[in-house]
Amino acid sequence: MKKIMLTIFSLAFFFSVHAQDGYKIEVELEDFEKDSLFLGFFYGNNQYLKDTAVVSGGDRTFVFQGEESLSPGVYMVVIPPNNRYFQLHIDKEQQFSVSTKVQDPSKFMKVNGSKDNELLYEYLNYLAAQKPKAEELNKKIQEGDKSAQAKMDQLNEKVSAFQRKMIADNPQSITSAIIKANLPLDVPEFEGEEQDQQMKRWRWMQKNYFNQIDLTDQRLLRTPFLFERVDYFVNKLQVQHPDTIAMAVDYILEKMRPAEETFKFYLIHYLNQFAGSKIVGMDAVYVHIVEQYYAKGDASWTDEEQLKKIVDNANELKPLLIGKTAPDVRLEDKSGKAYNLHDIDSEYTILYFWRYDCGHCKKSTPFMKEFYEKFKDRGVKLVAVCVKFTKDIPDCWEYVDENEIGDWMHLVDPYHRSKFSKIYNIKTTPQLYILDKNKEIISKRIGAEQLEEVMGKIIEMNKQEKQEQSGDSK
Repeated sequence: MKKIMLTIFSLAFFFSVHAQDGYKIEVELEDFEKDSLFLGFFYGNNQYLKDTAVVSGGDRTFVFQGEESLSPGVYMVVIPPNNRYFQLHIDKEQQFSVSTKVQDPSKFMKVNGSKDNELLYEYLNYLAAQKPKAEELNKKIQEGDKSAQAKMDQLNEKVSAFQRKMIADNPQSITSAIIKANLPLDVPEFEGEEQDQQMKRWRWMQKNYFNQIDLTDQRLLRTPFLFERVDYFVNKLQVQHPDTIAMAVDYILEKMRPAEETFKFYLIHYLNQFAGSKIVGMDAVYVHIVEQYYAKGDASWTDEEQLKKIVDNANELKPLLIGKTAPDVRLEDKSGKAYNLHDIDSEYTILYFWRYDCGHCKKSTPFMKEFYEKFKDRGVKLVAVCVKFTKDIPDCWEYVDENEIGDWMHLVDPYHRSKFSKIYNIKTTPQLYILDKNKEIISKRIGAEQLEEVMGKIIEMNKQEKQEQSGDSK
Protein backbone atom coordinates (compact mmCIF):
# COMPACT_ATOMS: atom_id res chain seq x y z
CA MET A 1 0.00 0.00 0.00
CA LYS A 2 1.16 3.50 -0.74
CA LYS A 3 0.30 7.00 0.38
CA ILE A 4 -1.08 9.27 -2.30
CA MET A 5 -2.52 12.72 -2.74
CA LEU A 6 -5.85 12.71 -4.53
CA THR A 7 -7.12 15.68 -6.47
CA ILE A 8 -10.68 15.96 -7.72
CA PHE A 9 -10.41 16.86 -11.34
CA SER A 10 -13.06 17.01 -14.05
CA LEU A 11 -11.67 15.74 -17.35
CA ALA A 12 -13.26 17.48 -20.31
CA PHE A 13 -12.20 14.61 -22.56
CA PHE A 14 -13.10 11.77 -20.16
CA PHE A 15 -14.59 8.84 -22.09
CA SER A 16 -17.16 6.53 -20.48
CA VAL A 17 -18.22 3.16 -21.78
CA HIS A 18 -21.98 2.94 -21.43
CA ALA A 19 -23.56 -0.23 -20.16
CA GLN A 20 -27.04 -0.97 -19.00
CA ASP A 21 -25.99 -2.31 -15.60
CA GLY A 22 -23.25 0.21 -14.81
CA TYR A 23 -20.94 -0.79 -11.98
CA LYS A 24 -21.41 -2.04 -8.42
CA ILE A 25 -18.39 -2.80 -6.25
CA GLU A 26 -18.98 -3.91 -2.66
CA VAL A 27 -16.12 -3.57 -0.19
CA GLU A 28 -15.91 -5.11 3.28
CA LEU A 29 -12.94 -3.76 5.23
CA GLU A 30 -12.46 -5.42 8.58
CA ASP A 31 -11.23 -3.23 11.47
CA PHE A 32 -11.92 -0.04 9.54
CA GLU A 33 -13.96 2.36 11.70
CA LYS A 34 -14.41 5.40 9.44
CA ASP A 35 -17.63 5.96 7.51
CA SER A 36 -16.22 6.71 4.05
CA LEU A 37 -14.07 5.06 1.40
CA PHE A 38 -13.04 6.57 -1.93
CA LEU A 39 -12.66 5.05 -5.36
CA GLY A 40 -9.87 6.62 -7.38
CA PHE A 41 -8.15 5.76 -10.64
CA PHE A 42 -4.88 6.27 -12.45
CA TYR A 43 -4.97 8.42 -15.57
CA GLY A 44 -1.85 9.46 -17.44
CA ASN A 45 0.58 10.73 -14.81
CA ASN A 46 -2.02 11.55 -12.15
CA GLN A 47 -4.64 10.00 -9.91
CA TYR A 48 -8.24 11.17 -9.75
CA LEU A 49 -11.27 10.60 -7.54
CA LYS A 50 -14.21 8.79 -9.13
CA ASP A 51 -16.65 7.82 -6.38
CA THR A 52 -17.33 7.90 -2.63
CA ALA A 53 -18.99 5.16 -0.58
CA VAL A 54 -20.54 5.99 2.80
CA VAL A 55 -21.90 3.56 5.36
CA SER A 56 -24.34 4.19 8.17
CA GLY A 57 -25.64 2.11 11.05
CA GLY A 58 -24.49 -1.46 11.60
CA ASP A 59 -23.94 -2.40 7.95
CA ARG A 60 -20.20 -1.98 7.31
CA THR A 61 -20.31 -2.79 3.59
CA PHE A 62 -19.18 0.07 1.37
CA VAL A 63 -20.81 0.17 -2.06
CA PHE A 64 -19.43 2.04 -5.07
CA GLN A 65 -22.19 2.19 -7.64
CA GLY A 66 -23.01 4.03 -10.86
CA GLU A 67 -25.32 3.77 -13.86
CA GLU A 68 -22.48 4.02 -16.37
CA SER A 69 -19.70 1.47 -16.57
CA LEU A 70 -16.22 2.45 -15.43
CA SER A 71 -13.60 2.89 -18.08
CA PRO A 72 -11.22 -0.09 -17.83
CA GLY A 73 -7.94 0.33 -15.98
CA VAL A 74 -6.34 0.30 -12.54
CA TYR A 75 -8.49 1.73 -9.75
CA MET A 76 -7.79 2.32 -6.07
CA VAL A 77 -9.89 1.92 -2.97
CA VAL A 78 -8.52 4.80 -0.91
CA ILE A 79 -8.55 4.47 2.86
CA PRO A 80 -8.73 7.67 4.96
CA PRO A 81 -7.29 9.40 6.85
CA ASN A 82 -3.82 8.61 5.42
CA ASN A 83 -4.91 7.92 1.83
CA ARG A 84 -3.43 4.45 1.81
CA TYR A 85 -4.99 2.30 -0.88
CA PHE A 86 -5.32 -1.11 -2.45
CA GLN A 87 -5.78 -1.71 -6.16
CA LEU A 88 -8.62 -3.13 -8.19
CA HIS A 89 -8.46 -4.05 -11.87
CA ILE A 90 -11.55 -2.95 -13.74
CA ASP A 91 -12.48 -4.36 -17.13
CA LYS A 92 -15.66 -6.10 -18.26
CA GLU A 93 -16.60 -7.52 -14.84
CA GLN A 94 -17.93 -4.57 -12.87
CA GLN A 95 -20.38 -6.26 -10.52
CA PHE A 96 -18.30 -7.87 -7.78
CA SER A 97 -17.36 -7.76 -4.13
CA VAL A 98 -14.12 -7.85 -2.13
CA SER A 99 -13.43 -8.35 1.55
CA THR A 100 -10.17 -7.87 3.43
CA LYS A 101 -8.55 -6.41 6.54
CA VAL A 102 -7.39 -2.83 6.83
CA GLN A 103 -3.99 -3.85 8.26
CA ASP A 104 -2.89 -5.74 5.11
CA PRO A 105 -5.47 -5.69 2.30
CA SER A 106 -3.39 -7.71 -0.20
CA LYS A 107 -2.65 -10.56 2.18
CA PHE A 108 -6.24 -11.05 3.35
CA MET A 109 -8.03 -10.19 0.09
CA LYS A 110 -11.00 -12.31 -0.97
CA VAL A 111 -12.71 -11.62 -4.30
CA ASN A 112 -16.14 -12.74 -5.46
CA GLY A 113 -17.32 -12.17 -9.04
CA SER A 114 -14.17 -10.80 -10.67
CA LYS A 115 -11.69 -13.18 -12.30
CA ASP A 116 -9.31 -10.28 -13.04
CA ASN A 117 -9.03 -9.30 -9.39
CA GLU A 118 -8.63 -12.94 -8.34
CA LEU A 119 -5.66 -13.07 -10.73
CA LEU A 120 -4.33 -9.74 -9.43
CA TYR A 121 -4.23 -10.87 -5.80
CA GLU A 122 -3.01 -14.36 -6.66
CA TYR A 123 -0.10 -12.64 -8.40
CA LEU A 124 0.57 -10.05 -5.67
CA ASN A 125 0.51 -12.67 -2.92
CA TYR A 126 2.79 -14.97 -4.91
CA LEU A 127 5.33 -12.14 -5.29
CA ALA A 128 4.99 -11.30 -1.59
CA ALA A 129 5.81 -14.94 -0.73
CA GLN A 130 8.96 -14.86 -2.88
CA LYS A 131 10.21 -11.53 -1.55
CA PRO A 132 11.72 -12.80 1.77
CA LYS A 133 13.54 -15.55 -0.15
CA ALA A 134 15.01 -13.02 -2.58
CA GLU A 135 16.06 -10.71 0.27
CA GLU A 136 17.80 -13.55 2.10
CA LEU A 137 19.64 -14.66 -1.05
CA ASN A 138 20.70 -11.07 -1.79
CA LYS A 139 22.13 -10.82 1.70
CA LYS A 140 24.13 -14.02 1.18
CA ILE A 141 25.39 -12.82 -2.19
CA GLN A 142 26.64 -9.62 -0.55
CA GLU A 143 28.38 -11.74 2.08
CA GLY A 144 30.22 -13.69 -0.63
CA ASP A 145 28.23 -16.95 -0.60
CA LYS A 146 29.11 -18.39 -4.02
CA SER A 147 26.13 -20.77 -4.10
CA ALA A 148 23.60 -18.00 -3.43
CA GLN A 149 23.74 -16.54 -6.95
CA ALA A 150 22.75 -19.86 -8.54
CA LYS A 151 19.83 -20.12 -6.10
CA MET A 152 18.82 -16.53 -6.94
CA ASP A 153 18.87 -17.40 -10.65
CA GLN A 154 16.63 -20.38 -9.95
CA LEU A 155 14.22 -18.20 -7.96
CA ASN A 156 14.10 -15.61 -10.75
CA GLU A 157 13.37 -18.32 -13.30
CA LYS A 158 10.63 -19.71 -11.05
CA VAL A 159 8.99 -16.28 -10.84
CA SER A 160 9.37 -15.78 -14.60
CA ALA A 161 7.73 -19.15 -15.27
CA PHE A 162 4.81 -18.19 -13.00
CA GLN A 163 4.41 -14.90 -14.87
CA ARG A 164 4.56 -16.53 -18.29
CA LYS A 165 1.98 -19.13 -17.29
CA MET A 166 -0.40 -16.51 -15.91
CA ILE A 167 -0.13 -14.53 -19.16
CA ALA A 168 -0.60 -17.64 -21.33
CA ASP A 169 -3.58 -18.90 -19.34
CA ASN A 170 -5.33 -15.50 -19.26
CA PRO A 171 -4.36 -13.73 -22.52
CA GLN A 172 -7.28 -11.25 -22.54
CA SER A 173 -7.00 -10.24 -18.88
CA ILE A 174 -5.96 -6.71 -17.95
CA THR A 175 -3.87 -8.27 -15.17
CA SER A 176 -1.94 -10.29 -17.76
CA ALA A 177 -1.49 -7.22 -19.95
CA ILE A 178 -0.01 -5.31 -17.01
CA ILE A 179 2.27 -8.19 -15.97
CA LYS A 180 3.54 -8.56 -19.54
CA ALA A 181 4.11 -4.82 -19.90
CA ASN A 182 6.36 -4.82 -16.84
CA LEU A 183 8.48 -7.86 -17.64
CA PRO A 184 12.16 -7.00 -18.24
CA LEU A 185 13.25 -6.89 -21.87
CA ASP A 186 15.53 -9.68 -23.02
CA VAL A 187 18.37 -7.48 -24.27
CA PRO A 188 20.87 -9.42 -26.42
CA GLU A 189 24.62 -9.39 -25.85
CA PHE A 190 26.59 -7.18 -28.24
CA GLU A 191 30.17 -7.51 -29.42
CA GLY A 192 32.85 -4.85 -29.68
CA GLU A 193 34.43 -2.27 -27.42
CA GLU A 194 32.43 -1.11 -24.38
CA GLN A 195 31.44 2.18 -26.03
CA ASP A 196 30.36 0.33 -29.18
CA GLN A 197 28.33 -2.11 -27.09
CA GLN A 198 26.59 0.76 -25.30
CA MET A 199 25.70 2.36 -28.64
CA LYS A 200 24.29 -0.91 -30.01
CA ARG A 201 22.36 -1.53 -26.80
CA TRP A 202 20.89 1.96 -26.95
CA ARG A 203 19.84 1.53 -30.59
CA TRP A 204 18.30 -1.84 -29.76
CA MET A 205 16.33 -0.31 -26.88
CA GLN A 206 14.98 2.41 -29.14
CA LYS A 207 13.63 -0.16 -31.58
CA ASN A 208 12.36 -2.71 -29.05
CA TYR A 209 11.33 -0.62 -26.05
CA PHE A 210 7.61 -1.34 -26.51
CA ASN A 211 7.91 -5.02 -27.45
CA GLN A 212 5.83 -6.08 -24.44
CA ILE A 213 3.52 -3.06 -24.18
CA ASP A 214 0.47 -2.96 -26.43
CA LEU A 215 0.00 0.75 -27.08
CA THR A 216 -3.34 0.01 -28.75
CA ASP A 217 -4.69 -1.38 -25.45
CA GLN A 218 -6.76 1.50 -24.14
CA ARG A 219 -6.96 -0.09 -20.70
CA LEU A 220 -3.30 0.76 -20.10
CA LEU A 221 -4.04 4.50 -20.17
CA ARG A 222 -5.43 4.08 -16.65
CA THR A 223 -2.39 2.40 -15.14
CA PRO A 224 0.39 3.79 -12.92
CA PHE A 225 3.23 2.94 -15.33
CA LEU A 226 2.33 3.76 -18.96
CA PHE A 227 2.94 7.51 -18.77
CA GLU A 228 6.35 7.04 -17.16
CA ARG A 229 7.37 4.54 -19.84
CA VAL A 230 6.20 6.68 -22.75
CA ASP A 231 7.81 9.77 -21.25
CA TYR A 232 11.12 7.92 -20.84
CA PHE A 233 11.02 6.79 -24.47
CA VAL A 234 10.48 10.32 -25.79
CA ASN A 235 12.48 12.45 -23.35
CA LYS A 236 15.30 10.14 -22.22
CA LEU A 237 15.85 7.41 -24.80
CA GLN A 238 16.12 9.80 -27.77
CA VAL A 239 18.76 12.31 -28.77
CA GLN A 240 17.30 15.59 -27.49
CA HIS A 241 17.06 17.26 -30.88
CA PRO A 242 13.74 18.59 -32.22
CA ASP A 243 13.77 16.38 -35.32
CA THR A 244 14.50 13.23 -33.30
CA ILE A 245 11.92 14.07 -30.66
CA ALA A 246 9.30 14.76 -33.33
CA MET A 247 9.97 11.34 -34.85
CA ALA A 248 9.59 9.69 -31.44
CA VAL A 249 6.28 11.48 -30.81
CA ASP A 250 5.05 10.39 -34.24
CA TYR A 251 6.03 6.80 -33.47
CA ILE A 252 4.09 6.84 -30.19
CA LEU A 253 0.99 8.51 -31.61
CA GLU A 254 0.78 6.29 -34.69
CA LYS A 255 1.05 3.19 -32.48
CA MET A 256 -1.72 4.58 -30.27
CA ARG A 257 -4.01 5.75 -33.04
CA PRO A 258 -6.38 2.71 -32.86
CA ALA A 259 -6.93 3.48 -29.14
CA GLU A 260 -8.84 6.74 -29.56
CA GLU A 261 -8.77 7.93 -25.95
CA THR A 262 -5.09 7.09 -25.50
CA PHE A 263 -4.23 8.83 -28.77
CA LYS A 264 -6.18 11.89 -27.68
CA PHE A 265 -4.57 12.07 -24.24
CA TYR A 266 -1.02 11.89 -25.54
CA LEU A 267 -1.60 14.20 -28.49
CA ILE A 268 -2.89 16.87 -26.09
CA HIS A 269 -0.09 16.11 -23.64
CA TYR A 270 2.69 16.56 -26.19
CA LEU A 271 1.09 19.65 -27.71
CA ASN A 272 1.08 21.26 -24.26
CA GLN A 273 4.55 20.00 -23.32
CA PHE A 274 6.27 21.47 -26.34
CA ALA A 275 4.13 24.61 -26.46
CA GLY A 276 5.51 25.46 -23.03
CA SER A 277 8.99 23.94 -23.35
CA LYS A 278 11.82 26.05 -21.95
CA ILE A 279 14.40 24.11 -23.98
CA VAL A 280 15.75 26.16 -26.87
CA GLY A 281 14.52 24.90 -30.23
CA MET A 282 11.81 22.56 -28.95
CA ASP A 283 9.10 24.84 -30.32
CA ALA A 284 9.89 23.03 -33.59
CA VAL A 285 8.26 19.92 -32.10
CA TYR A 286 5.17 21.96 -31.25
CA VAL A 287 4.97 23.24 -34.83
CA HIS A 288 5.40 19.69 -36.15
CA ILE A 289 2.58 18.35 -33.95
CA VAL A 290 0.23 21.12 -35.06
CA GLU A 291 0.99 20.62 -38.75
CA GLN A 292 0.96 16.82 -38.61
CA TYR A 293 -2.17 16.33 -36.49
CA TYR A 294 -4.19 19.45 -35.66
CA ALA A 295 -4.04 21.05 -39.10
CA LYS A 296 -4.92 17.70 -40.70
CA GLY A 297 -8.10 17.21 -38.66
CA ASP A 298 -6.85 14.58 -36.20
CA ALA A 299 -7.94 16.65 -33.17
CA SER A 300 -11.67 16.62 -33.91
CA TRP A 301 -12.47 17.31 -30.24
CA THR A 302 -10.96 20.81 -30.50
CA ASP A 303 -13.52 23.52 -31.18
CA GLU A 304 -13.10 25.58 -34.33
CA GLU A 305 -12.01 28.79 -32.61
CA GLN A 306 -9.39 27.09 -30.46
CA LEU A 307 -8.12 25.06 -33.41
CA LYS A 308 -7.62 28.24 -35.42
CA LYS A 309 -5.60 29.79 -32.58
CA ILE A 310 -3.38 26.70 -32.36
CA VAL A 311 -2.76 26.57 -36.11
CA ASP A 312 -2.20 30.34 -36.36
CA ASN A 313 0.28 30.22 -33.50
CA ALA A 314 2.24 27.43 -35.19
CA ASN A 315 2.24 29.39 -38.46
CA GLU A 316 3.69 32.41 -36.64
CA LEU A 317 6.39 30.33 -34.98
CA LYS A 318 7.45 28.36 -38.06
CA PRO A 319 9.51 31.13 -39.76
CA LEU A 320 11.35 31.69 -36.45
CA LEU A 321 12.55 28.14 -35.86
CA ILE A 322 16.25 27.47 -35.44
CA GLY A 323 17.76 26.85 -38.86
CA LYS A 324 15.37 29.22 -40.64
CA THR A 325 16.53 32.49 -42.17
CA ALA A 326 15.44 35.32 -39.89
CA PRO A 327 12.71 37.42 -41.51
CA ASP A 328 14.05 40.62 -43.00
CA VAL A 329 12.69 43.86 -41.54
CA ARG A 330 13.38 47.51 -42.36
CA LEU A 331 14.19 49.71 -39.36
CA GLU A 332 15.82 53.08 -38.74
CA ASP A 333 18.33 54.65 -36.39
CA LYS A 334 18.06 57.86 -34.35
CA SER A 335 18.86 60.02 -37.36
CA GLY A 336 16.18 58.34 -39.48
CA LYS A 337 18.62 56.36 -41.60
CA ALA A 338 17.01 53.11 -42.76
CA TYR A 339 18.55 49.64 -42.45
CA ASN A 340 17.42 46.26 -43.68
CA LEU A 341 18.36 43.50 -41.26
CA HIS A 342 19.71 41.33 -44.06
CA ASP A 343 22.00 44.11 -45.25
CA ILE A 344 23.81 44.41 -41.92
CA ASP A 345 27.20 42.85 -42.59
CA SER A 346 28.51 40.80 -39.68
CA GLU A 347 29.81 37.30 -38.99
CA TYR A 348 27.23 37.08 -36.19
CA THR A 349 24.27 39.30 -35.37
CA ILE A 350 22.58 39.50 -31.97
CA LEU A 351 19.02 40.67 -32.56
CA TYR A 352 17.78 42.07 -29.26
CA PHE A 353 14.19 43.29 -28.76
CA TRP A 354 13.71 45.43 -25.64
CA ARG A 355 11.71 48.19 -23.92
CA TYR A 356 12.95 50.86 -21.55
CA ASP A 357 10.02 50.22 -19.15
CA CYS A 358 10.53 46.45 -19.02
CA GLY A 359 11.85 45.19 -15.68
CA HIS A 360 13.53 42.13 -17.19
CA CYS A 361 15.12 44.29 -19.88
CA LYS A 362 16.63 46.52 -17.21
CA LYS A 363 18.11 43.46 -15.50
CA SER A 364 19.45 42.27 -18.86
CA THR A 365 21.22 45.53 -19.73
CA PRO A 366 24.35 44.99 -17.57
CA PHE A 367 24.79 41.46 -18.98
CA MET A 368 24.38 42.75 -22.53
CA LYS A 369 26.95 45.50 -21.92
CA GLU A 370 29.46 43.06 -20.50
CA PHE A 371 28.84 40.62 -23.34
CA TYR A 372 29.31 43.23 -26.06
CA GLU A 373 32.57 44.49 -24.63
CA LYS A 374 33.96 40.95 -24.86
CA PHE A 375 32.58 40.03 -28.27
CA LYS A 376 32.41 43.20 -30.37
CA ASP A 377 35.88 42.48 -31.78
CA ARG A 378 35.06 38.84 -32.50
CA GLY A 379 32.75 39.39 -35.45
CA VAL A 380 29.62 40.05 -33.39
CA LYS A 381 27.25 42.96 -33.99
CA LEU A 382 24.52 43.81 -31.49
CA VAL A 383 21.33 45.12 -33.13
CA ALA A 384 19.00 46.39 -30.40
CA VAL A 385 15.40 47.12 -31.41
CA CYS A 386 13.31 49.22 -29.02
CA VAL A 387 9.75 47.96 -29.36
CA LYS A 388 8.13 51.37 -28.81
CA PHE A 389 6.31 53.59 -31.29
CA THR A 390 5.62 57.28 -32.15
CA LYS A 391 5.69 59.53 -29.05
CA ASP A 392 7.50 56.93 -26.91
CA ILE A 393 10.54 56.70 -29.19
CA PRO A 394 12.45 59.60 -27.52
CA ASP A 395 12.43 57.64 -24.26
CA CYS A 396 14.26 54.80 -26.05
CA TRP A 397 17.13 57.17 -26.93
CA GLU A 398 17.13 58.62 -23.41
CA TYR A 399 17.54 55.13 -21.93
CA VAL A 400 20.40 54.42 -24.34
CA ASP A 401 22.24 57.58 -23.22
CA GLU A 402 21.61 57.06 -19.52
CA ASN A 403 22.93 53.48 -19.62
CA GLU A 404 25.87 54.29 -21.90
CA ILE A 405 25.02 51.65 -24.48
CA GLY A 406 25.27 53.89 -27.51
CA ASP A 407 27.94 51.74 -29.16
CA TRP A 408 25.29 49.08 -29.90
CA MET A 409 23.38 49.40 -33.18
CA HIS A 410 20.07 50.88 -31.99
CA LEU A 411 17.06 50.77 -34.31
CA VAL A 412 13.35 51.55 -34.11
CA ASP A 413 10.25 51.50 -36.29
CA PRO A 414 8.22 54.53 -35.12
CA TYR A 415 5.09 53.68 -37.10
CA HIS A 416 5.52 49.90 -37.12
CA ARG A 417 5.59 49.77 -40.89
CA SER A 418 7.75 46.64 -40.85
CA LYS A 419 5.32 44.80 -38.53
CA PHE A 420 8.39 43.41 -36.74
CA SER A 421 6.54 42.69 -33.48
CA LYS A 422 4.10 40.41 -35.32
CA ILE A 423 6.74 38.90 -37.61
CA TYR A 424 8.99 38.07 -34.65
CA ASN A 425 6.09 37.13 -32.37
CA ILE A 426 7.18 39.66 -29.73
CA LYS A 427 4.68 39.07 -26.95
CA THR A 428 7.16 39.64 -24.12
CA THR A 429 10.54 41.33 -23.79
CA PRO A 430 13.45 40.95 -23.81
CA GLN A 431 13.82 38.61 -26.80
CA LEU A 432 17.17 37.47 -28.20
CA TYR A 433 18.08 35.88 -31.52
CA ILE A 434 21.59 34.81 -32.57
CA LEU A 435 22.04 34.93 -36.35
CA ASP A 436 24.96 33.78 -38.49
CA LYS A 437 26.46 35.78 -41.37
CA ASN A 438 23.64 34.61 -43.67
CA LYS A 439 21.09 35.69 -41.05
CA GLU A 440 20.15 32.10 -40.29
CA ILE A 441 18.83 31.61 -36.74
CA ILE A 442 21.44 29.71 -34.68
CA SER A 443 19.83 30.15 -31.28
CA LYS A 444 17.09 32.24 -29.73
CA ARG A 445 15.12 33.24 -26.69
CA ILE A 446 17.92 32.68 -24.22
CA GLY A 447 18.58 34.91 -21.23
CA ALA A 448 21.08 37.75 -21.46
CA GLU A 449 23.10 36.08 -18.71
CA GLN A 450 23.46 32.99 -20.95
CA LEU A 451 24.52 34.90 -24.05
CA GLU A 452 28.27 34.96 -23.35
CA GLU A 453 28.44 31.20 -22.78
CA VAL A 454 26.26 30.31 -25.78
CA MET A 455 28.02 32.69 -28.14
CA GLY A 456 31.41 31.43 -27.00
CA LYS A 457 30.43 27.84 -27.76
CA ILE A 458 29.04 28.80 -31.18
CA ILE A 459 32.26 30.58 -32.16
CA GLU A 460 34.40 27.70 -30.90
CA MET A 461 32.31 25.09 -32.73
CA ASN A 462 32.52 27.06 -35.98
CA LYS A 463 36.27 27.44 -35.53
CA GLN A 464 36.69 23.68 -35.07
CA GLU A 465 34.46 22.98 -38.07
CA LYS A 466 36.58 25.26 -40.28
CA GLN A 467 39.76 23.59 -39.07
CA GLU A 468 38.34 20.16 -39.86
CA GLN A 469 37.24 21.30 -43.30
CA SER A 470 40.69 22.78 -43.89
CA GLY A 471 42.29 19.49 -42.85
CA ASP A 472 39.98 17.52 -45.15
CA SER A 473 40.81 19.75 -48.12
CA LYS A 474 44.52 19.07 -47.59
